[in-house]
Amino acid sequence: MGARGIARARSLLPSRADLAVMARDPKRDLLAGLTVAIVALPLALGFGVSSGLGAEAGLATAVVAGALAAVFGGSNLQVSGPTGAMTVVLVPIVARHGPAGVLTVGLLAGLMLLALAALRAGRYMAYVPASVVEGFTLGIALVIGLQQLPNALGVEAEGEKVLAVSRHAVGAFVAAPNWTALALAAGVAAVMLLGARWRPGVPFSIVAVIAATAVAQLFDLDRAAVIGTLPAGLPAPSLGFLDPAALGPLLAPALAVAALAALESLLSAQVADGMTTGQRHDPDRELFGQGVANIAAPLFGGVPATGAIARTAVNVRSGAASRLAALVHAAVLAVVVLAAAPLVSRIPLAALAGVLIATAVRMVEMGSLRAMARVTRADALVLVLTAVATLVLDLVWAVVIGLAVAGALALRAVARQARLDRIDIRPDLPDGHGDEEHALLSEHIVAYRIEGPLFFAAAHRFLLELSEVDDVRVVVLRMSRVTTVDATGALALKDALDELDRRGILVMVSGIHPVQRRALDAVGALDLLRRDGRVHATTPDAVAAARAHLQRTGLLPASALPGPRSAPKATR
Repeated sequence: MGARGIARARSLLPSRADLAVMARDPKRDLLAGLTVAIVALPLALGFGVSSGLGAEAGLATAVVAGALAAVFGGSNLQVSGPTGAMTVVLVPIVARHGPAGVLTVGLLAGLMLLALAALRAGRYMAYVPASVVEGFTLGIALVIGLQQLPNALGVEAEGEKVLAVSRHAVGAFVAAPNWTALALAAGVAAVMLLGARWRPGVPFSIVAVIAATAVAQLFDLDRAAVIGTLPAGLPAPSLGFLDPAALGPLLAPALAVAALAALESLLSAQVADGMTTGQRHDPDRELFGQGVANIAAPLFGGVPATGAIARTAVNVRSGAASRLAALVHAAVLAVVVLAAAPLVSRIPLAALAGVLIATAVRMVEMGSLRAMARVTRADALVLVLTAVATLVLDLVWAVVIGLAVAGALALRAVARQARLDRIDIRPDLPDGHGDEEHALLSEHIVAYRIEGPLFFAAAHRFLLELSEVDDVRVVVLRMSRVTTVDATGALALKDALDELDRRGILVMVSGIHPVQRRALDAVGALDLLRRDGRVHATTPDAVAAARAHLQRTGLLPASALPGPRSAPKATR
């Protein structure tokens, strides 16, 4: 490894500057970390249960991944742990490969995230359109809400597809209603949603869960299923879940988990930056931190983790100034695991379902959705397609589809900027020529200005338009306003020039930029023109050469040629 590689590796590791920031205002960070831990506890339990690995897996993830991502991550304010988006991906993995498969997927995804950090892939997050992010968020909210129906209704329903599971859950509830579970879930969700409007700073999630647990215990509600026995502490780290023979089939799910972890973590860090002044995350270091966290979490029985937007937002609003707050959050949850496991085990599953349903509702920003739908029809289409794909397919495919459609629509918009305009060549004529000479020139020479990008999305239309030129002897192509040329565009231009040459129409080209010239030379588009001296630096040079050609062929009188004193100012 050279000096550059060593410097690159060091840039991904914690530095003294991180410690200096943590020492500035530790009291604010301690208070913020405690607040985030209170909010995160029911979410960690709920997402652990929802993933299929149990509440203890959610707690282990929040403690281990939360601490390591705080130390090694690229944001001072990011809080990591189990999230609803990741749970959506994990449910079908559990159904197909079991808990050991999920732990293996987390480990592989962590290694992939380290590779992405080494490849400096974090910067590409800036290319994800806002419409894809909004559709992705809406789809996740819908999936999280539907996933909670079995626990919220107090029924058994399993499967890979969330729509089918929710349909079966509703059918089972209609056949044998469990009003106790429904009342607990609805009560917790209502307290969280209404309380957030009344007192936004109060952590109503933990208040509602405590109240629901107390009601279930006081009134001995035996139809309210509870979390059950939890281990008093984290298990010893182990690789016992790893089966080398199963690695092949798990590579694709691991890639999906890694892609989601990268996307959600970088998005969350971006949100944190936008909520503060003077804070900017390092995207590559954030990927590195998430990679370390996801390698370690499975060793302790935890599920894959990402940066959590909701918890990060609470952290920022609580006044966090450094990564010490996220470390305190993880430490408080560790104390809960060690000291309060018996109390946590009595929490009704329906209460956790209510927490997640309320969380899903609060994820949907109706104002942002309406604004996005009003911007352009293309943005509205991308948003809807991404949301539907998230609900019907899976999150990674949803992002791929959203990006593909957004990219296609963007290319369509850019392609429409490419123009081929016929222009009057009279301003290019030298002064002192009469109307007769002008008329002769306009009968025999036509000038076209190409504007915008000449690339694959516009090449076919350009070829058709230019090939339709007729009833002239010389065509002057002004290319100074061409912004880009790709291989397809260069080939289209070559075909058009060959077609005009075949029909006996002479072509003069002017104003080609050096960057575009390389693409044209690569396909031989200018070979014939260059041999005959028909490539010119400026349009007046090209028009003068066209006049000379017409004069040689007898179509223009010699008087139409420009005099030495009348050459116009050079323009491209």
